Amino acid sequence: MALLDIRVLGDPILRQATTPVGTVTDDLRRLAQDMLETMYVARGIGLAAPQVGRTERLAVVDIEDGPMVMINPEIVRTEGPTEKSEEGCLSIPEVYGDVERPTRITVRYMDADGAIVERDADELLARCIQHEVDHLDGKLFIDYLGPFKRRTALAKWTREKEQYPGNIRRLTAEEIAEHHHNGEEL
Repeated sequence: MALLDIRVLGDPILRQATTPVGTVTDDLRRLAQDMLETMYVARGIGLAAPQVGRTERLAVVDIEDGPMVMINPEIVRTEGPTEKSEEGCLSIPEVYGDVERPTRITVRYMDADGAIVERDADELLARCIQHEVDHLDGKLFIDYLGPFKRRTALAKWTREKEQYPGNIRRLTAEEIAEHHHNGEEL
């Protein structure tokens, strides 16, 4: 498996809609595994293909019951109340904001074996899936913030982005060492 560079705000790929996947290939499965490994080392709970510079409609999450590889995910139903909760993003490090989202969803996707799955999700898993599907549609969590909070978040990002030349976040030796220290595989 390989660790991938994470694209950060300013890279145009984060604002582009992705292309649906026709066939699940070994290369796509390998990409999904590399995305999971990158997500774990970066201490994330979800990662979408555009965040690693790819245009496939592919996202991975790991909240409960192990990792989910979602190919061509589509939210087919939302229900229940909405809830405002803080979100962050591996592509906008150190910037957070409260986003209102439905607390229960049903998502349909193709898994890594090419099987169609329809799954209900609630609370944090529902929020994470919605966040990652947004990435696949060229949207970021800051798009949901009100004008003042969005300006504040972007001002903070302006101070942070100098750390990421070329709009790329390379995982550091410290992040990799911490991942190993916690007994996790690479």
